[in-house]
Amino acid sequence: MPSKPRSLWESIAAGNLAGRLYGAAATVDLSDLALSSSLGARLEELRGRSVLLAVEDPLRAALTMLELDGVAARLVLCPADVATEHLPAIARRAAVDACVGEPHGPATQLECIRASIGVEPRLLPGNVARSNSHTTEWVLLTSGTTGMPKLVRHDLATLTYALADSCRGPEPIVWGTFYDIRRYGGLQIFLRAMHLGSLVPADPGEPVPAFLERARAAGVTHISGTPSHWRKVLMSGAASTIAPGYVRLSGEIADQAVLDALHAAYPRAMVAHAFASTEAGVGFEVRDGLAGFPASLIDAPGASVRLTVADGTLRIRSGGNAHGYLGEDASAFPRGSDGAIDTGDLVEERAGRYHFLGRQGGVINVGGLKVYPEEIEAVINSHPWVRMSLVRSKRNPITGAVVIADVVLADEGPGSARPAAQELTRELIQSCRQSLAPYKVPAMIRVVSGLEVSASGKLVRPDA
Repeated sequence: MPSKPRSLWESIAAGNLAGRLYGAAATVDLSDLALSSSLGARLEELRGRSVLLAVEDPLRAALTMLELDGVAARLVLCPADVATEHLPAIARRAAVDACVGEPHGPATQLECIRASIGVEPRLLPGNVARSNSHTTEWVLLTSGTTGMPKLVRHDLATLTYALADSCRGPEPIVWGTFYDIRRYGGLQIFLRAMHLGSLVPADPGEPVPAFLERARAAGVTHISGTPSHWRKVLMSGAASTIAPGYVRLSGEIADQAVLDALHAAYPRAMVAHAFASTEAGVGFEVRDGLAGFPASLIDAPGASVRLTVADGTLRIRSGGNAHGYLGEDASAFPRGSDGAIDTGDLVEERAGRYHFLGRQGGVINVGGLKVYPEEIEAVINSHPWVRMSLVRSKRNPITGAVVIADVVLADEGPGSARPAAQELTRELIQSCRQSLAPYKVPAMIRVVSGLEVSASGKLVRPDA
């Protein structure tokens, strides 16, 4: 008879009781969880239930996840930015009957809730019987910028599949992350940190300099975020607050400009970019400093994560694939007949390397021709005075749409003074003309003070 899978707590207790959780308001030693609980005497009320986790503070969310895997039948992770109007549908689809949430918060007021429990960022001493009675189903929400999110089904085995080759080094690992740990990317960092070291999560809305100072104080060695997160770091003037040995990007296309900027900011760090999705799991990590990924990863014999390209999109098959969607979306889960998950990310091979073009749903149609915003942004971002950009469409009576770009300029660049905005926009248009087909060249480039970034760390794209 196969042995019962370890719960998250059992797995951590077997190898990493020296770790810590560094919250904005408190620090928790993992070893204290052996004889304490953030849920107090009410932990057993959640055994076998479908629990909605809806707390704002990442430290409290982390403690709840550590305590409920193996106890709850289902754990639904609700990020801080989920629209209140979506909560009833989320609860219905996941058959939620209990909530760990904010007192008097909208999640705790749902009609389906039979047990509502608050959680504090501290541990209450007591006799805690951490018996593992369930293989908890973890439900994560997709991170689309609009509309009802889909509910993606995982368990601890699929979520930790990418950790199989991870091992603890001789020095303590302290992970910092800009991600919300209740979304897939942040949850991956949370699980790595809990098995191999400690974690410093950013608080929702926390200013970049404040988070970096907390990370420095905790001795951060590894740190992760989206390219948009990292561009905000580089614009903040506080990048030198930390001196990590490992910098990781994922969640958006990592173009060469942001990779080069991070190499310059952290010359002693390994700068890596990874690909993962909530449905497909972790696909790969690239450490060679170049945008895109080697073509040798596609159809690599014997690989534990099988990557293929079909109809121009990247597909992934591995033990880290999600089990499916919950509720009405179940039939829309993008698993092909070969078992691979279609990520919806378009790729193109050039000279032995695959480059990401963008998402299938993000294409701009210019007179019947397809334009991928990220391709144009990569050209614009390569200018030494550009920190970040957003390409979008504008209605046009002749072609249906034209391309325009909003650009945020860097405070520092080559030379002693930044050229005038008008001169820079002329240079950017000329650069696009040299690198892109005519229909891809922006009809207009505007210099703006900032660009909207979602709570999941991605540029908010109006065409998505």
